[in-house]
Amino acid sequence: MKISVDFDGTIVEHKFPEIGKEILFAFDTLKALQKQGHQLILWTIRTGKELDEAVEFCRKNGVEFYAVNKNYPEEEFDENEVSRKINAEIFIDDRNIGGFPGWGEIYFMINPDENPGKDEEYRILKKSKKSGFIKKLFS
Repeated sequence: MKISVDFDGTIVEHKFPEIGKEILFAFDTLKALQKQGHQLILWTIRTGKELDEAVEFCRKNGVEFYAVNKNYPEEEFDENEVSRKINAEIFIDDRNIGGFPGWGEIYFMINPDENPGKDEEYRILKKSKKSGFIKKLFS
């Protein structure tokens, strides 16, 4: 899937034009989604120097986007134009109705078969000696 991801308030805390602290599990989740073959598009209001800083911040944290403020890497886009909707199946943004649910919740929304829920499986997974992304979400 193509997944559109906002930056400020979604990957990092709102500190625009500065870069805020990473929101818990943002990069872990984004890397896991990329590993599953999803194409991530950074879709942000940032432009110019602030956009370059955001892209570099993500790169340093192990996430390189399929496209940035574009539908695909080769798309020509005039930054002076009014913003338009991006072609993606999923939009991850802190301005969603109901607010930002957190990266663990987002991961399980995209991967419902991996969601142990709050039943016995969850308790077993949390207590298990398994390491990895899912255990990290619950620790």
